[in-house]
Amino acid sequence: MPLYEYSAAKINGRSIRGKKQAGNFAELRTQLEEDGLYLVNYKEADKEEQGKQLKAKQLSEFCRELGMMIGSGVPLIKALNVMIQRDVHPKMKKVYTKLHQGLQRGLMLSEAMEEQGKTFPELLINMYKASEASGGMEETSRKMAQHYEKSYKLTQKVRSAMIYPIILVIVTFIVLMVVFLLLLPKFFTLFEQFDSRIPAITKFMINLSHGLQDNWLYVLIAVLVVIAAFRAFMQLEKVKAKVHRIYLKIPKIGNLLRTIYTARFARTLCSCYSSGISMINALENTRDTVGNKYIASQFENMINDVRNGENLSAAIAKVKGLDPKLAASVMIGEETGRLDQMLGDTADSFDFEADIALQKLTATVEPLLIVVMAVVIGSIMISVILPLPTLYNSVGGAGGM
Repeated sequence: MPLYEYSAAKINGRSIRGKKQAGNFAELRTQLEEDGLYLVNYKEADKEEQGKQLKAKQLSEFCRELGMMIGSGVPLIKALNVMIQRDVHPKMKKVYTKLHQGLQRGLMLSEAMEEQGKTFPELLINMYKASEASGGMEETSRKMAQHYEKSYKLTQKVRSAMIYPIILVIVTFIVLMVVFLLLLPKFFTLFEQFDSRIPAITKFMINLSHGLQDNWLYVLIAVLVVIAAFRAFMQLEKVKAKVHRIYLKIPKIGNLLRTIYTARFARTLCSCYSSGISMINALENTRDTVGNKYIASQFENMINDVRNGENLSAAIAKVKGLDPKLAASVMIGEETGRLDQMLGDTADSFDFEADIALQKLTATVEPLLIVVMAVVIGSIMISVILPLPTLYNSVGGAGGM
């Protein structure tokens, strides 16, 4: 949602300025009227001021430090002042300073977080908003610290599993460019000097090498254009949802992604529900945390089913892309009355399964990449070696004459 800067007036005529997120002007005016304020003027805040969303590790550190100080009896405004004084990254210091300034103006923590646009995710803002009403800010801070810490660890495991394959692909690409642009042309120039029969694979490599040499700039531009077009195309919601659906159907990778998405869903729903947020609001908060547009597009139907009185387990079972075991676990939690604990245990179980699946996927992908490299490099070597006997005979024949 966009962030608006506004000026408003209270009933007594006192003017007040602030920032607030709203879907549009009408929603902004309604929110202010609910707070006893009358909108006088407004404008959309600059996107640069809204900032980028903090990473999971930064959110975890923020929640943990805040929870520790609140638990120790430190007032909220003083806790943020202490966090500002610590040796933290300049970006985080700026975020803490803005929160502190918002609290000094009389805002609630959730309102001060909303003022910073996209810096804080809606999930965290809504969690603190609920805790401000119930008085459980310490417990919420600790739960969200654990939530973002586990999310960070899972993301790091995925990245670590992909580092080696990515490095292997990059190195292979660099080696191929060096071979085709610098080394092979010298051999192929020698072959072309003699009017002898050249194998088909060698001709192919010669043409490919000459093509890259003569048109390397156009090739580079074409690759960049394709990448830019693909990224722009992927920004379209319908396209992204279709592509994300295809991801789930890829052998091995689809099962891994399904496990990761299910773990995120269960973890976020557990954090929301155990903090006292209603199930409908918890599901709405969970929608954008799954990480798959195809699964998120089915949330509206799931939320409507729950709103109409259907069991959560039955509604989840209809969502395509989540592991079927989640619905079974939720059903047990509903029957035993321990849904929050069952969701937490299920999320831990899926985290473990994701870790195992990542290890298996890495063990499968790495040998495949090595085989592909061997085939490519071997083809290049064969294209150079095959003409050598013919070239030797041609040289020998020319020398005999």
